[in-house]
Amino acid sequence: MICKAVFDIPELEKESAELSKETLDPSFWQNPSHAKDVNQKLADINDKVSSINSFHKRLDSIKESLEFLKAENDVDIFKDADESLVSLDADFSSFQKKIYYSGPYDSHNAILEFHPGAGGTEAHDWASMLLRMYQRYAEKMGYAYKVLDLLPGEEAGISSASLMIIGKMAYGNLRSESGVHRLVRISPFDASGSRHTSFASVNVMPQFDNSIQIDINPTDLRIDTYHSSGAGGQNVNKTESAVRITHLPTGIVVSCQVERDQLANKETCMEMLKAKLFQIEEKKRADTLNHIGGVKKDISFSSQIRSYVFCPYTLVKDHRTDYSEVSVQNVMDGNLSGFIDAYLKWDFMNKHKRQN
Repeated sequence: MICKAVFDIPELEKESAELSKETLDPSFWQNPSHAKDVNQKLADINDKVSSINSFHKRLDSIKESLEFLKAENDVDIFKDADESLVSLDADFSSFQKKIYYSGPYDSHNAILEFHPGAGGTEAHDWASMLLRMYQRYAEKMGYAYKVLDLLPGEEAGISSASLMIIGKMAYGNLRSESGVHRLVRISPFDASGSRHTSFASVNVMPQFDNSIQIDINPTDLRIDTYHSSGAGGQNVNKTESAVRITHLPTGIVVSCQVERDQLANKETCMEMLKAKLFQIEEKKRADTLNHIGGVKKDISFSSQIRSYVFCPYTLVKDHRTDYSEVSVQNVMDGNLSGFIDAYLKWDFMNKHKRQN
């Protein structure tokens, strides 16, 4: 149980008192945006403190009942203690989910980009398999999704693709999937039946709409239009509805051809560009913190997050959390909850360690 050993209750209560004092300042509401942030932070802290104290009181009560049972073998007390423990476990699981999804953009939709790495045709096919895996995951979660852009491979699979997954906590769940995914299997493209290792990268970003302020100078953009190569009817394929935007200072290129008109594709491109620029800024902050803390990584390995082994045995293993499952096909059919839950817990605990 994540409890007082993880959260410094006195420190949280001190922070709550300081924020409460700030809200009483006569000038507090002169900056509505800041006031909103302070009130939200205050509510979150108070909710954590209240929940944790409640969990410990309920656990102490259950312990007292169990101690009493050692002396008195009372069936009713045992039944009450068992029901209380089940209820506590369910409530604590909900609390865990709440604190794991604590990122400022976890509630946003997610944009996933797929790029094959080393491995030629095999890698292109692997990238398309990953695209399908996340589409199946979205379906199982009740999320909507749409392919924003897709460039087929020369022989098989895809050269690149962008997928938007739409639903509550989509980014909060799928931020765990950014990195290099490794495939080991007997290649269907090799007549000799040799075992091949292939790589594909998945980049996950939160979707930003116009309510998120990310400054982009229009003069920094080159906007190209072209005929869509996908399905969608005569209007999509006969007019230049597809849009490609290049951000000149960074060289970032985004494209979208899924919508039926140019304006809608341009809006989607701008959302993707915002997400990429946000990622760059977040990486700068993380690199600064790592430099201050003396964190050093083996870049060639650290980006590889998960292996999918089809042969000579079956295993999917996450290299960050060590969580694994033996049914590769089950995972490829979109059953990713075990990996995502393990990552959320691992990520939360690591952030707590760094803060201390």
